[in-house]
Amino acid sequence: MRYHNITKEDMLNGDGLRVVLWLAGCSHHCKNCQNPVTWDPEDGLVFDMAAREEIFFELEKDYISGITFSGGDPLYPDSREELTRLIRMIREKYPKKTIWLYTGFLWEDICRLELIPFLDVLVDGRFVEELKDNNLPWKGSSNQRVIDVQMTLSLGKVVLYA
Repeated sequence: MRYHNITKEDMLNGDGLRVVLWLAGCSHHCKNCQNPVTWDPEDGLVFDMAAREEIFFELEKDYISGITFSGGDPLYPDSREELTRLIRMIREKYPKKTIWLYTGFLWEDICRLELIPFLDVLVDGRFVEELKDNNLPWKGSSNQRVIDVQMTLSLGKVVLYA
């Protein structure tokens, strides 16, 4: 798994003050993507122990609400196994922190992945330039959904995060 950046004290990519891990690798290549530099899965830095410890150091802070995984696409197939291990570790070590994940994949196609039950919120769907709306909270285009993962799993139907 490779990454481009770890953003600290971010207020744009989820509810509250967050850490954001920007992963490398994306096969969607959305028109006018905000982060095309993250598309190449071989670019960026290797996610190593130092990067993990940097994230954990930030998550120790009381005022940090949680972590958001973005990119690229965190669910790029080559990253899924290592990302699942990391998310499990975060959930175990920081059970009160929220975990958000942005992906171009649709819920219906990824809802059975092993990491899904560890998430609080999933923003799904490709960015569509023609549906761009800067007034939408936590998403770039109106086709995307901000999904309350735990409620969705509990009820068996997609529940949007409010």
